[in-house]
Amino acid sequence: QVQLVESGGGLVQAGDSLRLSCAASGMPIGSYAVGWFRQAPGKERDFVAVISASGGNTNVADSVKGRFTISRDNTKNYLQMNDLKVDDTAVYYCAASFPPPWYRNRVPGTGRSEYGAWGQGTQVTVSS
Repeated sequence: QVQLVESGGGLVQAGDSLRLSCAASGMPIGSYAVGWFRQAPGKERDFVAVISASGGNTNVADSVKGRFTISRDNTKNYLQMNDLKVDDTAVYYCAASFPPPWYRNRVPGTGRSEYGAWGQGTQVTVSS
């Protein structure tokens, strides 16, 4: 079973950048897809970005496209956030989806039900 731990959150000013990391243990990094979600106070947990298990395909929400980038290396998954806005303030979660081997190139959907493991979240606060 995969265990996920996010890091890299903090308090920044509008226009600044942050890079969130998601470290996973329990399964090889190429065997699961990773998505990022965020939840602002009083709101639903919304999809932000996802990378396929193979690492070759990604999808980014329209609301952050052009500012946020998802990536991975051999040990961690990352969410690079540039030109942050006050509306980006939220708790950010990484989540893992476990496709069969023949679907490793597939990008999971944006629904939370497609992800079977979740981290505890990291707070991102953007001030004006």
